[in-house]
Amino acid sequence: MASESEVFEKVRTALTDALGVDDDEVVPTATLVGDLGAESIDFLDIVFRLEKAFNVKIPRGELFPDDILTNAQYVKEGKLTAEGMSELKKRMPFADLSRFEQNPLVKDFGNQLTVQDMCRYVASKLS
Repeated sequence: MASESEVFEKVRTALTDALGVDDDEVVPTATLVGDLGAESIDFLDIVFRLEKAFNVKIPRGELFPDDILTNAQYVKEGKLTAEGMSELKKRMPFADLSRFEQNPLVKDFGNQLTVQDMCRYVASKLS
């Protein structure tokens, strides 16, 4: 199994290649959208690069579960409901959603996922 630093380096490489950012910008606390400028189309590229780098299969919607954020059952007036937050936490145990939980505006979700979240996700796939 890969060490934490090996996982981070491969995630960093995948993100620098997919997003065209410098290595030094890809730090554990950097957010994919806010800090690194990822757009929705970039997430497909990120998934592809992570699959290739780690030789894992990432099912559609597992890493970025957009279906929860667009489901009227879980979203009311632009905010994720308590039920929606519960479902998101179940589907994304690798992500630290504590900041998002304080004000769960769907439009702000993209600013929640960090490089560290990606590393934790990959580590969970490898274990």
